[in-house]
Amino acid sequence: MASLHVYLCTILVLFLSFQVLAGRDFYAILGVPRDASTNQIKRAYRKLAMKWHPDKNKEDPSAQDKFQDIGSAYEVLSDKEKRKIYDSRGEEGLSQSGMGHGEDPFSSFFGGFGFHFEGAEHSHRKEIPHGSTLIVDLEVTLEELYNGNFIEVLRCKPVTKTVPGTRRCNCRQEMRTTQLGPGRFQMSPEEVCDECPAVTYVSTEKLLEVEVEPGMKNEQEYPFVSEGEPHIDGEPGDLKFKIIELRHKRFQRRGNDLFTNVTISLHDALVGFKMEIPHLDKHKVHITREKFTWPGARIKKKGEGMPSYENNHEKGDLHITFDVEFPRGVLTAAEKDDIKRILKQSSFQKVYNGL
Repeated sequence: MASLHVYLCTILVLFLSFQVLAGRDFYAILGVPRDASTNQIKRAYRKLAMKWHPDKNKEDPSAQDKFQDIGSAYEVLSDKEKRKIYDSRGEEGLSQSGMGHGEDPFSSFFGGFGFHFEGAEHSHRKEIPHGSTLIVDLEVTLEELYNGNFIEVLRCKPVTKTVPGTRRCNCRQEMRTTQLGPGRFQMSPEEVCDECPAVTYVSTEKLLEVEVEPGMKNEQEYPFVSEGEPHIDGEPGDLKFKIIELRHKRFQRRGNDLFTNVTISLHDALVGFKMEIPHLDKHKVHITREKFTWPGARIKKKGEGMPSYENNHEKGDLHITFDVEFPRGVLTAAEKDDIKRILKQSSFQKVYNGL
């Protein structure tokens, strides 16, 4: 029994030693499984980075350290080669292979995901002239709004490049006093400019990644900070993608509810039926009817609508309206009598204002 206890303690010590040597658990830091997809990793990073960004979370003294850990985890797990080495040899293996942490992932990732926090830097930005804000329509499918997706957009962006010479910059109006004679002065406005390095605009390509989050709404905007029009004496404006929901062939969205129409045969309308409707994530919505289904009849499938943008665990409802396709042709007298007998319904008409 004592030997078993010693054995277990040894195993525990070896395990803890391995954890120390292996370094940080990047999967645990991001809260994703080891087989997580790239999109899962990006989505987890974005949410955690928003939560622990030092400009956003000023109350927790550990926010800065957690923010850096999150960035390191994303930098490794989002790179196929680094992730492969990390999975086999841990963080220490990355250092040994010369693939440790390099360029800071925050600047490009925050710009790419449109993160924008209030703070000292933001107040400083207000004093600097900015270029115009660009608003670009981004067409997305209803499937993407239901499941979420990352869309890559190639942005051709003009940037400034220094060239030989100087230019007038930072021009402003100042009052100048001129002596006209003994005891006589005149004040007049005058434009005063600085001498700055000469610049020109060159076009560069940049790949932006837009995260279409589940439940996003039509015309909702997704901002990218400093990706708009440049300003020769200041900073670029912002770029905003406006989500445009494309028409779907089976579903119509109203808020978080989905609506669809199903056409059934007269036979199914009378005797009942079973069917499956393929949903936006390819799961099947099962419908069973054992009673009559009249044209225009509606049923509601609770929780089969769109996910809520604020809380993806909540979903709207799916409303299904039935149309009945009647057969063509003429019935024999005997068939008509059979129908009357089966339906137990005599001839009946009613005229009324249906509006």
